[in-house]
Amino acid sequence: MPFSAAIADAPLRPFQIVVAVFGLTLLVIDGVDLQSLSLVTPLILDEWSIDRALFGPALAASLFGMGFGSILGGLLGDRIGRLNTLFIASLIFGSTTIAAAYTNTVWEMSVVRMIGGLGFGAAYPNALALVSDWVSARHRPHAIALLSVGIPVGITVSAEVLPLLLPDHGWRGAFVIFGVGSLIFGVIMRLVLREPPAFLLAKGKPDAAHKSAARVLEGDFALAPEPEDELAERPGERIGIFHARNKRLNIAMVVSFSAATTLVYGLLNWTTELLTSAGFTLEQALRATSWQGILSVIGGVSAGLLVRTFGSRAMILGAATGITATIMALAWMVEGLSGPPSASQITTIVALEGLAVGLVSMTISMFYVVMAQGYPSACRSGGIGFVITSGRVFSIAMVFAGGWLLNLGGDSFLWYFAVLLAVALLVFPAAWIIDCHIEPVRRKEQFA
Repeated sequence: MPFSAAIADAPLRPFQIVVAVFGLTLLVIDGVDLQSLSLVTPLILDEWSIDRALFGPALAASLFGMGFGSILGGLLGDRIGRLNTLFIASLIFGSTTIAAAYTNTVWEMSVVRMIGGLGFGAAYPNALALVSDWVSARHRPHAIALLSVGIPVGITVSAEVLPLLLPDHGWRGAFVIFGVGSLIFGVIMRLVLREPPAFLLAKGKPDAAHKSAARVLEGDFALAPEPEDELAERPGERIGIFHARNKRLNIAMVVSFSAATTLVYGLLNWTTELLTSAGFTLEQALRATSWQGILSVIGGVSAGLLVRTFGSRAMILGAATGITATIMALAWMVEGLSGPPSASQITTIVALEGLAVGLVSMTISMFYVVMAQGYPSACRSGGIGFVITSGRVFSIAMVFAGGWLLNLGGDSFLWYFAVLLAVALLVFPAAWIIDCHIEPVRRKEQFA
């Protein structure tokens, strides 16, 4: 029988948990390396004596690289293996994080971060696909939701650890420490984990597939190809990203996933600069970033349970409404500041910044859960990579233009918030376009 059917009703085995833990940890490290630059942006601006608008290319460069890395890494994962691609990705983003510590101009930083973006981008779709292939369909929503908080956890780690490293090592030394850690973990991960049986079987390696499956299956068993191969129109054909069955899912994710990622990067990359410009100290601004990471984790982890309980359509609508309302409240609070913020204003704005990113992260997690279920195993890594790449277009534009938008209104930040609000409205369409929504568990049980 297919590997997915063999594990359908089985409890999670230790090796499956190990795979999930390694996948999550890699994405946490990915998030640390990715987000560290935006957190130290004020320090670099002072050291290099440049305007914040001129630093946009350096912040956007990693997203540009991620655009190519996501789709190329996704396709590579479907071809040479999710684990092999993850190892390559860790080598790329680890080494370029170290290299970033030795840059001295915006363009040097931009080139290094763009190359690092290839690794950042390749990591996400392959980590999700690797774990998806190893766990059953009933455990998948929770596993994917857990992995989707990897980068938010990395953001929190960055915000908490950087203040400890900066006094003794500076931002350059912190980058070296983060990069070396990435390289070491990548090597350990490659030695411990294995490619999923379904992938090995599809590549004509039945012995390797059987050996890999034996880590979670007991007794005698024979593996068969996954049932998705029966959807092929011609013998030997494999289901691709742009197969007709994926049409509506592709469209919905290009529109709404792109909007969600644009929001999260537009908020995260410019939070410290926005708040310090509004009168916050750097420490207070970093507190907001820390809460963004904490609430992102809560939102992301809860996504799996919420989707299974209420269904993906209802949750997407609810989350989109919450995002829109929170951005409006945040704009009202920040625009209402006159002089240094009071303690209550700091608390409220920090909470709203965290809530906004938390809701967006929950939405992104829900989209990942839908994609992990919607795309067949044959193109799961490539499909998720394609969607992530699509999301980079507006994300890059938002990060690149963030400094310009903050400058546009002089002492007002209304243009920045107006763009965020317009993008938030694009999250809603996914609720109606997707044709492979996850139904509430209660509804399934009613008609069982």
